[in-house]
Amino acid sequence: MFSKANLIATLVAAVWGMGGGFLLWGIIAEPLMADSVLIPDLIKAEPDMAFLALGCLIQAFGFCSIYRKFGMENYGASTGLNMGILVGIMIGLGEKMIDYATANMMDMQGTLMNFVIYVIFFGVTGLIAGLIYQKVS
Repeated sequence: MFSKANLIATLVAAVWGMGGGFLLWGIIAEPLMADSVLIPDLIKAEPDMAFLALGCLIQAFGFCSIYRKFGMENYGASTGLNMGILVGIMIGLGEKMIDYATANMMDMQGTLMNFVIYVIFFGVTGLIAGLIYQKVS
């Protein structure tokens, strides 16, 4: 669980979580999805950076720990990317469809755009984990 590969992959994936999340959701998606948000002020103007960093670290640790089992010693870019895409589908489409069905947070267009961003985000996360595990393990 706390192997050298897992710790390094977690740290690099957490940095991607902060930077990639800012790039994908904060810069690229914000203007595209602004009209899809159904609740005014749903997104904070300024995030709480300490909790954002902690959340990215926890998410990266969970992802990398699951990948450690999923990769089954066949670590590399393709297995990492595959797992990332699966996680992106699970969260970006599965969870967000549940949100769409049960809450008035975002319209269907925003939900589908968010899904695409989740697949890209977690695909890159998986790619990072796969490459680091391949090099360090």
